[in-house]
This record gives sequence, C-alpha cells and structure tokens, in this order.
Amino acid sequence: MTRAVILFGHGSRDPLWRAPMDAVAERVAAQGLPVRCAFLELQPPDLATAAAELAEGGATQLTIVPMFLGMGRHAREDLPRLVQDLQRLRPGLQVHVRPAVGEDPRVLELLASIAGA
Repeated sequence: MTRAVILFGHGSRDPLWRAPMDAVAERVAAQGLPVRCAFLELQPPDLATAAAELAEGGATQLTIVPMFLGMGRHAREDLPRLVQDLQRLRPGLQVHVRPAVGEDPRVLELLASIAGA
C-alpha cells in the first residue's frame, strides 16, 4: 500500500495564510510521503481534488490531518461529510482522519512552551 497525507485546513482569501501549512507539507514530503494541502473553502485545492491527485499518483491509503487547533464545527461536521463523499467517489481508497493537530498533547506542550517563553 502506498500511503499519502492530506493536510486539511479552512482556507483564506489571503494567500500568505497557507505558508505554515505549506511548510509542514514540505517537512512531510522530506520524510518520503506524498502530501498535499487541501482547503474547505476560499482557496484551492479542495479535499476531493487533492485526494484525486494523490490517488492518481498511486496512493491507496490516505491520512487526512485536520490542521485546526480543535475539533470545531468544520472538523466535526464538514470534514466527515467531505470524507463520505470522497469514499463514494473512490471506494478503493482507504481513508483515515486524524484528530485535529491542536488536540495532540505534543502540540499542546509546544504551544504552552512558546506562550510561556
């Protein structure tokens, strides 16, 4: 199986907003994993497009990482609906959705360290 990663964010009209996500994507790619950023709204690509690119490149297993501080409405409601749509379009693709990155204890510890510095 070929595993790939999608970093999923909200999106913004400001193109500079995505720079940190692109930086994370570069680091994931340096680990040898195919990776794409995808956005809920306001900028391309959307989740379906990013998944199609990865699947066409040979990915059979997809990990979606919500790049949110918490599991708000977009991560709880919008993302599961998009994943269901994706699985209908690509039934052979195994899709795993991680919790929001901001809920990972390692991220919380790092944020606390930055805030307290």
